[in-house]
Amino acid sequence: MGRARVLLVEDDAALAELVSWHLEREDFEVERTSDGDEAILLARETPPDLVLLDWMIEGASGLEVCRRLRRLPDTANVPIIMLTARGEEEDRVRGLETGADDYITKPFSPRELLARVGAVLRRVRPALAGERLAYADIEMDTASHRVRRGGAPIMLGPTEFRLLKHFLEHPGRVFSRERLLDSVWGRDSDIEPRTVDVHIRRLRKAINLTDAPDLIRTVRSAGYALDAEGSA
Repeated sequence: MGRARVLLVEDDAALAELVSWHLEREDFEVERTSDGDEAILLARETPPDLVLLDWMIEGASGLEVCRRLRRLPDTANVPIIMLTARGEEEDRVRGLETGADDYITKPFSPRELLARVGAVLRRVRPALAGERLAYADIEMDTASHRVRRGGAPIMLGPTEFRLLKHFLEHPGRVFSRERLLDSVWGRDSDIEPRTVDVHIRRLRKAINLTDAPDLIRTVRSAGYALDAEGSA
């Protein structure tokens, strides 16, 4: 598939240099900017395979960059990992709710960064295998990374896409947060179970169009299911 392209958005020059060096040593192609507005332009011109995005940058903030990339058709499906010195849970949840797929709290080791980047790319790339899934009025084409409901296109971030794909492969089955973490994020993930709730909310908001029934059923003390009958 060729070298993976990473857009690094970081205004700490020394850190940007260090991260770039480690990524390029692992055969990633790296494009760098310290400015949020320029990051949006670069991502629109040539959508990268992954964005490493600092929370506090010049120009548009990291959260604003994340929000705007999620709204653009060309970058809606690009994975975003946020780099942040903010370790508080509330800030991490804000980043995830804005559209980030993962976050790394500074200071971090290059080894941790490369592990997170590799894990995110492994999760995204298998979705290119070529497969059509459907349930009720939802259709998913994993080859083109497109989702429709009732014929209307739905914009999903990479994590919500994988979450919906998992539900479409097992309609009606109830999955606990821990089981979803294993299946969608991977067994080596250190993401907290509450993060699942954030992504479920984002998925629910995206697929439940005006006047359309809610297809995601919340089962108290058990988890979530894709269930048209339960939402009727």
